[in-house]
Amino acid sequence: MSILNKIFRKRKENKKVNKNSFTKIALAKGEMNVYDFGSVKLHAYKTNDFIEDEVFFFEKSGRVVALEAPCFYDNYDEIIQYFAAQGLAVNAMLIAYHLCGGTFLPNVKKYSTANAVEYGTASGGKALGDKFTAAFGAAFDAKPHEITDVIGAGRIRLCGIDFDITVTHDAFDVVIPEINAVYTHMLGHDCHSIVAGAGHAAAMIALLNEYLEKGYTLVLTSHYTPEDLKDVQTKIDYLNDLKGIASRCKDAASFKAEMQKKYPGYSGGNYLDMTAGFFFA
Repeated sequence: MSILNKIFRKRKENKKVNKNSFTKIALAKGEMNVYDFGSVKLHAYKTNDFIEDEVFFFEKSGRVVALEAPCFYDNYDEIIQYFAAQGLAVNAMLIAYHLCGGTFLPNVKKYSTANAVEYGTASGGKALGDKFTAAFGAAFDAKPHEITDVIGAGRIRLCGIDFDITVTHDAFDVVIPEINAVYTHMLGHDCHSIVAGAGHAAAMIALLNEYLEKGYTLVLTSHYTPEDLKDVQTKIDYLNDLKGIASRCKDAASFKAEMQKKYPGYSGGNYLDMTAGFFFA
């Protein structure tokens, strides 16, 4: 039996929920997918915005913690109204890779790491925010969140839920032990990823192999609905293919053509363009 099959067998014996076990609630613009873990509910909000954001809300004992935030104004009211209809409100927010959207819930305590704040206000995240402002105009909320509490690596407890923080190059990833889930910026089993060279691809593969070893029930990312370990394995295979194709190609155009031939149905063509730029600068 392969390692992956052993992991899937173990998860089948122990899991409380999987990515296909949720209640879908259609809102005016977005969509809320609710996963019930018993003591904790995950409300995974699909924004249906121009950059396909996902925002995650963890409910326990009548309190709610948000992980990331929407950044287009027309998502804000329906989120607030959705929770208000259940007698709930967002009590705290973890802001990692998406520092824009600061008009959303300005009076709620917001937690982030120092490097995430720098990324979102002075480096790569700021550049992306400027790009989105130019592309989408007044619909996009470019204001950065005002971080009330700067945190570091390790465990933080918010609203009775433990969050394990791992500082990354740009911001931070989060494990939610109580529901056996992990949050990272991007996965997407059927879309291209931004890969900043062979070294970055190897680091991504190593991280995803850790996910397999730890047997997470759900993988949460900023631009895709919740995924599972089969999706993780699919992305590992993709990254290995990407490295091999890049090593055989002489320029960005041939690399892109080979990737599109191998993965004809994948979305995220702009991400593939960026990857080609990194590999063939």
